[in-house]
Amino acid sequence: MTRRGLSTAGVATAALRILGVAVLATASGGVFAYRPFDSTDAAVADPGEFELELGPVGRLREGSKRFDIVPAVVANYGISGERELVLQGERQVSLDRDAGEPRSSLVDNELFIKQVLRDGVLQEKSGVSVATEYGLLLPDVNGGQGTGFSVSGIVSQRSDAGTIHLNSSFSYTRSHEPDLFLGLILEGPYSWTVRPVAEVFGEQASGSPRTESWLVGAIWRARQDLSFDFGVRDAHAGPERIQEIRVGLTWSYR
Repeated sequence: MTRRGLSTAGVATAALRILGVAVLATASGGVFAYRPFDSTDAAVADPGEFELELGPVGRLREGSKRFDIVPAVVANYGISGERELVLQGERQVSLDRDAGEPRSSLVDNELFIKQVLRDGVLQEKSGVSVATEYGLLLPDVNGGQGTGFSVSGIVSQRSDAGTIHLNSSFSYTRSHEPDLFLGLILEGPYSWTVRPVAEVFGEQASGSPRTESWLVGAIWRARQDLSFDFGVRDAHAGPERIQEIRVGLTWSYR
């Protein structure tokens, strides 16, 4: 889906430019879903706050195909009404490309609005935090050219023992197929400087094999506005095995 009069190629080009600006912002010293996960949490950036989730380098293997991910970027900007704008994508560099295949592509390009529906523990209130995230699946660059949309519901709860985030989403994919996603994130105690984390999710698109994914890792909070993360992911999409290493940071600035 695009605005009337705006081509899909124009949307993809604009997304690429904005992601490039985000990467340059980190390079000049100013700081993904919630890193290192595919799911997210029921929290948003404060109005006027910019948050960058950056995976400067990663490694992905899908069956016999290997890719470097350089980089993966999620840029979040807080706006009024307990909402944030979310723009994300990643550049994949093929290490085993066939003749005629592009060496690199920009994939998983998405533009969302996340909105808190109920203030809870993540907003320093009592009870669960509830949010929704909705928006466009933008065309890939050197990949699929279709567009789609997605809407998600997110519930988060935190205690002294740890934090849990539940995600459920429905998407109409770039290939115009319905897709259902269910995800669960578990985190160790938030008071720990380094906390262990894990994620499991299942995803099923019509006409495609079911994907089942497991991730384990850790998040190190170096200071209030800067965290580093590491995750190892193993998944299966039907008979095809997917393995991934994720290393990155989350940096915020207001």
